[in-house]
Amino acid sequence: MSAHWISGNTIELLENGEEFFPRVFGLIAEAEREVIVETFILFEDEVGSGLRDALVLAARRGAKVALMIDGFGSSDLSPEFMGSLTSAGVRVRVFDPGKRYFGQRLNMFRRMHRKLVVIDGARAFVGGINYSIDHLIAHGPKSKQDYVVELTGPIVAEIHRFVLHAIAVGGKGAGWFRHRLRASRQLADERIAQPSGTADVLFVSRDNRRHTNDIERHYRAAIRAAKQRVVIANAYFFPGYRLIQEMRRAARRGVDVKLILQGEPDMPIVKTAASMLYHHLLNAGVRIYEYCERPLHGKVALMDDRWSTVGSSNLDPLSLSLNLEANVIVRDKDFNGVLAGRLDTLIDVSCKQIKTSDLTEWSGWRLVRSFFIFHLLRWYPAWIRWLPRHAPRLRRVEPGTPANGNTSAGATQTDIAA
Repeated sequence: MSAHWISGNTIELLENGEEFFPRVFGLIAEAEREVIVETFILFEDEVGSGLRDALVLAARRGAKVALMIDGFGSSDLSPEFMGSLTSAGVRVRVFDPGKRYFGQRLNMFRRMHRKLVVIDGARAFVGGINYSIDHLIAHGPKSKQDYVVELTGPIVAEIHRFVLHAIAVGGKGAGWFRHRLRASRQLADERIAQPSGTADVLFVSRDNRRHTNDIERHYRAAIRAAKQRVVIANAYFFPGYRLIQEMRRAARRGVDVKLILQGEPDMPIVKTAASMLYHHLLNAGVRIYEYCERPLHGKVALMDDRWSTVGSSNLDPLSLSLNLEANVIVRDKDFNGVLAGRLDTLIDVSCKQIKTSDLTEWSGWRLVRSFFIFHLLRWYPAWIRWLPRHAPRLRRVEPGTPANGNTSAGATQTDIAA
């Protein structure tokens, strides 16, 4: 969406639900004009109820409130839960809802995986945290480690237009948001001229039409330009060949390249897939750490002492080639230092470093496996787009309709959500 860096922003890192949920729920409930939330997962638990209550409070205070959820990630919300939102005036839309077949959700590809919040067009949140209790440490050993950033400043205008467009193309009930989209375009120059901090920020999205590889492209460029260090903490790690090669080249020219990956994954296949790349990376000098305290869900990275990114995009085929994602990229020494400190603590306290001596597979099998992985990674960005596809729908939820209901009128999502 934003093709250039925008300066004059403030940015704050929020770690895990303990920091994020109280902050965002409080600001939503106090909104004066407008709240827009996009999320992959909304569960009907105490965290999901907290979001619902904040949205209802904002709507009852007169704010225009819109919620977009994904039809795969948030498919189990009851009519009562949805009705409490819609009856208060919250405009709820479901991205590509689908029926269950024999109890299974089959609409798993090309999901709306973004996690965005914009409040009154002046404050935004971007990151990887969903609205579910498993993002709270008190949930237990399966709680997730993750990050969000809170932004104020001119970049919010870019994010605001992005989320307004996602609603405005959604058909029925979107007239007010279409009006706000037109108004936001008229105010763009004025907002950009009003700095609030020192950070340069770029808002980057991935979709299946105009921005198919924007996030990956920025990762590759930053790694290629790195001179001292690269630190990537990513939950689901199975990137394409070009990204792997940039990491290897950086390590070989003396850059300190560190990967923080899952050691206690929420899905076993995640660790299995990533570990297939360990020999290839370790042999080039990349250092690998597995986070072993609980599941890692973060999608953050930093290069040298200024470049950082936080968002929803994993480094796997789904995020890099199929899902709708959104990250912010930041050029700011102070923020980079804050993120580096958090990741260094993660490595020192909760990670196990993986050594080549820890990998004991038979060398013949390793050679065969590496050959197939090499070619899979080399070509998957091309062939994965040939998977069965359809035009995703954006459906408004009417009162009394469950999130995956099929009784309300649907509209085809274009451009951003294609």
